[in-house]
Amino acid sequence: MAEQVDSAGFRPGIRLALDWGQARIGVAACDRDGLLAYPVETIPARGDVVGRLRVLLAEYEPLEVIVGLPRTLAGVEGFSATLVRDQLTALGAHQWVVPVRLLDERMSTVTASRRLTVAGKSAKSQRGIIDQAAAVAILEQAIASERASGRPAGEPLSTNDESKRGDGDG
Repeated sequence: MAEQVDSAGFRPGIRLALDWGQARIGVAACDRDGLLAYPVETIPARGDVVGRLRVLLAEYEPLEVIVGLPRTLAGVEGFSATLVRDQLTALGAHQWVVPVRLLDERMSTVTASRRLTVAGKSAKSQRGIIDQAAAVAILEQAIASERASGRPAGEPLSTNDESKRGDGDG
């Protein structure tokens, strides 16, 4: 069965986005039409990540999961991007029941922090929600990209990601 797309080339369906950090993983979701991206929760990175992701995947039944890939400002994948790829690979392909796509998210935390500051949140009060807000920014970027291009945003997760690392630092 062929994927459904709207007149703008957008595939309708709920998506989840993850802002994967060393300490916390921000989670966001969007509605089926991709009109509203919203924060869901923050998962402690050292907790039961697999169990929590399974629950979220079962609850939301997303079309795909978009994971932010933190590149440097020069567009190169450094330590943080390697960490994300390694964590996702360690979970194994069998953990993911939907496609996972990696999206360049080099400015998502900055964007999230600015939005929270404008909303009146102090730097201290942002700590618990910044990862969720960054996941929202990642998801909004993915939706806008797909609407503009008619193609899914980012790149598919591959268990053999050595070729994706630009500077050999990982």
